[in-house]
Order: sequence, then structure tokens, then C-alpha cells
Amino acid sequence: MKVVATNLGKPTKIQWNGKEEVTGIYKYPTTEPIQLMNTDVVNDAVIDRKHHGGTHKACYLFSADVYDYWKKLYPNLDWNWGMFGENLTVKGLNEAIIRIGDIYKVGTAIVQVSQPREPCYKLGIRFGNQQILKQFIDHNRPGTYVRILQEGTVNTGDIFTLVEQSKNKLTVQDFYKLLFTKEKNTDTVKLAVNNMALPEKKRLRLAKYL
Repeated sequence: MKVVATNLGKPTKIQWNGKEEVTGIYKYPTTEPIQLMNTDVVNDAVIDRKHHGGTHKACYLFSADVYDYWKKLYPNLDWNWGMFGENLTVKGLNEAIIRIGDIYKVGTAIVQVSQPREPCYKLGIRFGNQQILKQFIDHNRPGTYVRILQEGTVNTGDIFTLVEQSKNKLTVQDFYKLLFTKEKNTDTVKLAVNNMALPEKKRLRLAKYL
């Protein structure tokens, strides 16, 4: 996997249900390295700390490989890296292979795959269409958040080197399917509940299906 863009966002005003809000989803490529910290990325706007940023959502990765798919669906948008609110646009990121709990070195940072991105209305605002939420879920290529095990800087062109593969075989894609499927697969639920890289709240919520 290779970083093709490092992206940062500034606070941006939006309108939602007749009210003015502020979001950090409008991210754009930067020519400078970005610094990954324990709970966020330096100089990146994180407005809603309840749902963004924090230990398990310190940095968001999205695959460059699926951009062409979305460009065909939304050809009239002004396309650039960072369109999905990701801090790192990554070539070769495959959610069907990457396991939750995998540890990588990228730049001078060490990160651990923590959980996929669950879309909200702000993605719909950026794309000018709330239907993208269902499209995003159905496409099953959500990207992934990472925990920062060692703070450091990441630049365009940096390579992800696998330091340690999780012994728990739950992939990002497996877990994403589990979140949005009504009939939960018991074996997948067990993998999720026993995967310590996932946030405790998610594991406890899924435990009720056992």
C-alpha cells in the first residue's frame, strides 16, 4: 500500500435541516507531510469529537483504487483526493484483505487498523446527494480508521509496511458487512467480540447476538 495523497481540512460551514453547522469533511491534498497524533491529525479540523477523532478514529484511510467507481456515479463533482474526508488516500488498500488489528509502519508512524468508516449525512452534503450513504454501504469499500501506536509524520509516496498481522482473521470488510446486516453471522460476531482492536462499545453491542 502506498500513500498517494495526504489531506487536511479546515472548518467549513454547511446547512442541514435549516440550521448552520460546521464540519471538517472538506479535506484537500497538502504538499506537506502530515503529523499523526494519538487522537487526531495535526492541523486537521475535527469538529464533532463525539463521532470523529479520538483513539480509535485518529486518522482515516481511504482507497485510491475506488475513486474511478465514484467518479462514474458523480461525474459532475470537482474531483480531488480527500473527497471522502480521508486524511490518507492509499493505493492498494483492500478492505477484504486487511484485518482489524493489523499493525503497519508508514512514514515514521506506527498505526493499527481499528474500524471501518460508517457514513453520515455530512458525506451526503459533500456529494450533494444523501443517497450516497446507501450507495457507500452497498459498495462495501468503506476505508478504515487507524489507532496511532507511535506518533509520527507521513508524506505522499510513503509505503505501508506490515509489522504484525492480527491473529484474529476479522477483515475490515467482514466487520463492515456485519454492522449493516440484520441477520448476524454468529462466527463473524464471535470474531468481532474477541477482537481487542475494536472499540469496546462496538464489541459489547455485538455480544448481545451471541
